[in-house]
Amino acid sequence: MDTLSGLLESPKARGAFLLKSVFSPPWGLRIEDRAPLSLVTMLHGSAWVLREGADPVRIAAGDVAVVRGPEPYTLVDDPSTPPGITVDPEQRCNTIDGEDVTEAMFLGVRTWGEPHRTGSTVLLSGTYQAPNEVGRRLLAGLPALLVQPAAAARTPLIGMLAAEVDKEDIGQEVVLDRLLDLLLINVLRSWLMEPGTGAPLWFRAQSDPVVGRALRLLHERPSQSWTVASLAASVGVSRAVLARRFTKLVGEPPMSYLTGWRLTLASELLRDQDLSVASIAQRVGYSGPFALSAAFKRERGVSPREFRRGKRSEEILTAGSDRRTVVLGT
Repeated sequence: MDTLSGLLESPKARGAFLLKSVFSPPWGLRIEDRAPLSLVTMLHGSAWVLREGADPVRIAAGDVAVVRGPEPYTLVDDPSTPPGITVDPEQRCNTIDGEDVTEAMFLGVRTWGEPHRTGSTVLLSGTYQAPNEVGRRLLAGLPALLVQPAAAARTPLIGMLAAEVDKEDIGQEVVLDRLLDLLLINVLRSWLMEPGTGAPLWFRAQSDPVVGRALRLLHERPSQSWTVASLAASVGVSRAVLARRFTKLVGEPPMSYLTGWRLTLASELLRDQDLSVASIAQRVGYSGPFALSAAFKRERGVSPREFRRGKRSEEILTAGSDRRTVVLGT
């Protein structure tokens, strides 16, 4: 698996929170759900995304905004409109006076907002509710706000997601989860491939003839007992050359990168309840469950079993400190 596939293989929503919201101006939502990642796309009308310490960003019909949490953000019809409703971590909606309007504004299957659905603004939001549904390496590399304009999207996924969100067919939750994943992956591919958008160092390093080969080997054979010396021999350079070049281009030494990749794979495998921690350790290159547990606890702040049960670590939830806004195609 190459580094791009490894990154894009991470998003796996499980019972993601999807909602179609209908409003007429003036309207405003303060999102305080602490979700690690959310997607917002406009079906009709436009909205502004407001974040503390950043300029307002407008999203129009067909645009897709990827918002990295857990910091709160605001969606409004106009930057001057104060938010009238706050969304809490349980996805409950309260007015500024504390009134719970979650049920009062319910309009049917996964649809919420003003009565009679006469609003001129219709937005579709999808929320990944746990960090392990997205992947630590992906969260750490993302800007705080990533916007893909409609002109750059060229995908039927928004229409497909909008058509499915109102349905209650057999397996509907799985269909919606996979469509949300595909929409996110579509935006991520544009971000990674477009020059000047600030893609992670390790992604850009793929094009280097030495480091790129080393990265592919680590991704393809994570269970191998790699050392810097053995990796250097495999790509045909000295240990010192590889260590220096890898660290410069990727931003961390080869063995540090390997540890992160092994734990990323372990996080994915921990979703399978039928796999023991011992078998997962063997698959990702650790001598046994204790070695994996020690590394996992040290890097992630929780043990593999705690992670499997869904216990959150602040270190995972707040991965990354990039507060940039990236608008693709500009």
